[in-house]
Amino acid sequence: MTEQQPRDFLADTPEQWSVTATATPFTGNKTSVRADDVVMPDGSTARRDYQVHPGSVAVVALDERDRAVVIEQYRHPVRHRLWEIPAGLLDIPGENPLHAAQRELYEEAHIKAEDWRVLTDIYTTPGGSDEAVRIFLARELSEADGERYAADGEELDMRLARVPVDDLVRAVLAGRLHNTCLTVGVLALQAARAGEGIDALRPASAPWPARPFPA
Repeated sequence: MTEQQPRDFLADTPEQWSVTATATPFTGNKTSVRADDVVMPDGSTARRDYQVHPGSVAVVALDERDRAVVIEQYRHPVRHRLWEIPAGLLDIPGENPLHAAQRELYEEAHIKAEDWRVLTDIYTTPGGSDEAVRIFLARELSEADGERYAADGEELDMRLARVPVDDLVRAVLAGRLHNTCLTVGVLALQAARAGEGIDALRPASAPWPARPFPA
C-alpha cells in the first residue's frame, strides 16, 4: 500500500488484472458464481470466487412530509425481516436504470414520482460480488395509475410504511436497521442536504459506467 497525499485523487478507477483461468461452477436463476485465477502484483496466482450479478436499482421515495417509503420484507439468507427502500434487479441487459427504478416503485409501493435524481452509486460487496446499485431520490409522489401489481413469493408478506427520514437515520445509527440500500440512501440524502443541497445531485440520466445504458 502507498499513502496518498491530499489532492484531487479521490475517485475509483477502472483496472483489470490478468486472469489465467476462469470457470462458472454455479448458475442460478438471476446470478451465478465465477471462479477466476488472478495474477497478483508479485506474479503469483490466487483464486477469486465471486457472485456475478446483473445489478440493481433502489429508490428513496420522499413525500411532502419528509417521509420515505419503506418496505418490510423477509430475507432468507440473513433470517430477518428487513426494512428496505423499494429496489429490484436490472433484469434486462442494458436497461435504463431510471425506467427500472420507476417500475420497482410502482410494483412495490404503487407510487409514481415526478422528480428523479441520482443519490449515489455503490458496489454492495466488492470483495465477493460484482453487484452495482444505483440509488435514486424520487420526489413529488402520487398514487400510480391502474391496478396494483400482483405480488408473489416473499412479496406476498411485505409491509409498507412511510417513515420520517430523521427517524430512519436514528435507527440506522442505533444499529436497528441494516439493509445496505436503505442505510446508504438515507445517509446520502442527509449528507446532500448538509452539503451542496438536493439541486446539486446528479440528474437521473447521469452516466453509470458500472452498468452502461443507452442515452
